[in-house]
Amino acid sequence: MEDPWQEAYDFAVEVARGAGAVIRKAAESEIKVSTKSSTVDLVTKTDERVEKIIIGSLKEQFGEGTHCFIGEESVANGESCNLTDKPTWIIDPVDGTTNFVHGFPFVAVSIAFAVNKQLEFGVIYSCLEDKMYRARRGKGAFCDDEPLAVSDVADIHKSIIISEHGTDRSPEKVKKIFSTMQKILCIPVHGLRGSGTAATNMCLVASGAVEAFFEIGIHCWDIAAGAVIVKEAGGVLLDVDGGPFDLMSRRMVSANNETIARRIIKEIEIFDSERDDAPVQKKKK
Repeated sequence: MEDPWQEAYDFAVEVARGAGAVIRKAAESEIKVSTKSSTVDLVTKTDERVEKIIIGSLKEQFGEGTHCFIGEESVANGESCNLTDKPTWIIDPVDGTTNFVHGFPFVAVSIAFAVNKQLEFGVIYSCLEDKMYRARRGKGAFCDDEPLAVSDVADIHKSIIISEHGTDRSPEKVKKIFSTMQKILCIPVHGLRGSGTAATNMCLVASGAVEAFFEIGIHCWDIAAGAVIVKEAGGVLLDVDGGPFDLMSRRMVSANNETIARRIIKEIEIFDSERDDAPVQKKKK
């Protein structure tokens, strides 16, 4: 039987690489910055331009109206964020915009593809490092052409954990974020890290460089591609309450194994974060 999604997968890799080249070139020139939900939630002209390039290329390749799209900048401009059974591309054109603005060298293009609400593949191009991470459901994960495998560490005390602060600076949420980090650090673990991009963080879990990444307040476009890559590298995905992973919930733990994941979950102080698929008119500014 002919593979129905191999063409889409191969094209996604090509598009991600092309988008990364645009980002690298933009990083050498003047960066125009505005804000979205807060003064620390940044968007640049590059984010918007790269998303248009990606979606435009996909529509040209597969035909207008045949696929659906969930893009970070499109949603920020008022489009819906609903995952249906239709073939759907989930896109973060520049994951790590704050890094990009400051010249911090972790910026990624993240492209995922879902059918019947199931993620079929994920592609993450860490464009400043020139590393292409990719995975297809049931067919393994790779960095460039090298297979990926999560760490075999089972002892939480020998682990490195990644998390991020997010863009919500409300004191009550910041307090919970740092309280969680303090409790995890005092387990103790070998260290806490953060690259500034969820996509890159998940690739670090998949490659075995760290044992886990968790965050509350992320979006589906931040983690959709990474979710496929982590799972295909042998890792696990859970909700921060220990339940099943929910792409639209804006909260996640990805880890090399369930033992590490559930030990971290014991320390997480959960706070509310409105779902990505909440009705648009009810979304908070």
